[in-house]
Amino acid sequence: MAPATDRPAAGTGPLARVLATRGGRAAPEAPFVIEHREALIYMLCEAAELEHGIMCQYLYAAFSLKQSTAEGLDEDGLAAVQGWRRTLGHIAGEEMLHLALVHNLLAAIGGPPHLGRPNLPQPARHYPAGVNLELRPFGRDAVQHFLFLERPEGMALEDAAGTVHPDHLAPPVGRGDIVPQGQDFATVGHLYRSIQAGLDRLAAKYGEDGLFIGPPRAQAVPEHFGMAALAPVTDLASAHRAVDTILEQGEGAHGDWRSAHFGRFVAMQDELAARRAADPSFEPARPVLVANVRPPQRDGHQPLITDPLTARVADVFNVGYEVLLQLLTRYFAHTDESDVQLKLLADTGFSVMFDVLRPLGELLTTLPVGPEHPGRTAGATFELFYEADYLVPHLRAAWLVIAERLRAAAGACGSLRADDAHLAAALEPVERSFGDLAGRLAAAVA
Repeated sequence: MAPATDRPAAGTGPLARVLATRGGRAAPEAPFVIEHREALIYMLCEAAELEHGIMCQYLYAAFSLKQSTAEGLDEDGLAAVQGWRRTLGHIAGEEMLHLALVHNLLAAIGGPPHLGRPNLPQPARHYPAGVNLELRPFGRDAVQHFLFLERPEGMALEDAAGTVHPDHLAPPVGRGDIVPQGQDFATVGHLYRSIQAGLDRLAAKYGEDGLFIGPPRAQAVPEHFGMAALAPVTDLASAHRAVDTILEQGEGAHGDWRSAHFGRFVAMQDELAARRAADPSFEPARPVLVANVRPPQRDGHQPLITDPLTARVADVFNVGYEVLLQLLTRYFAHTDESDVQLKLLADTGFSVMFDVLRPLGELLTTLPVGPEHPGRTAGATFELFYEADYLVPHLRAAWLVIAERLRAAAGACGSLRADDAHLAAALEPVERSFGDLAGRLAAAVA
């Protein structure tokens, strides 16, 4: 694998040329300095946070889309909305792949899993000025924001109107600095190309055997996650392939950009604009208002869900989301789990995503925010109850703690069903899934 410095300059691929009319050309950014292992781990953790947060954004937009002609769509409009939902789901799935690849990179160099992140809205200066993560219901501004995040390095695009990008710069890293710190990057591509340059530098400094010290069994594998592109990372060549997969699926700068995330959002933006031009009243999304159950822990203002029933459903969603992070953390930091148990952790995580989070996320977009916001509905808040990673270090205790949490969520669903007949049918399969998953995990360590 050629080192990053020998590759084509950012912003010179077919995507930058074909889409030059959508934004000006910007000079490629020089990779920032990564001089030691701790700095590489630090920036890979930042990459994990970004993949995690971006995935939440796409799921939020997908959950907000209407689902039937009874919501004011004609058949053609419904078909378009269903296509956008599939596209957002597919892209969110690839973000999950990217998150797993970042964790393979972390494990390969001896780093820990990192599934914590700041709650949304993000603190003003948590990421560089050019990176802002926001939950948005589907619409023109959401798609423009997604384009901005996925844009190739060297392409200048505007973010959605109203998005705040605090003007700040990280202090430069000196060649002798031993303490890691955040670095400025304007695009996700710039971050990953800097990580590649850091991998090259440290492989030359320590030797490949000295850099890639993690046990091969710590790697996530396709057999467990059903993702053919989830390749283990064991040396410099496989590390480059992992980063290349993330870059090509995201921006598609050197491959087929039409199937990359950026190209898919370009097509989505054009389709939405054409439908709005033909019918200015076309509205693909429910009247979702971005609102939290609890106030932000740091700076920033966010409307709150004041309808008691909606807030309880949102909390059940967030407990399911917390359990998903516990499952993934346990997988990436496992100790004595057998291959069968590792597969069960991965399978349970996917069951939580599809059988719990998706139906609850879609249900929330039909429920009222509260009397202060008449006619507006809520959404999945993706709130973390504490900003920490989700590792319980001992095998049997970890599995039983997760099973206990699943049973508690099942009980919360049962209480909601008893209190509101309208929710009973929607929550019954979710309650059953919580209970079934708890039983499977507990039985596996009985």
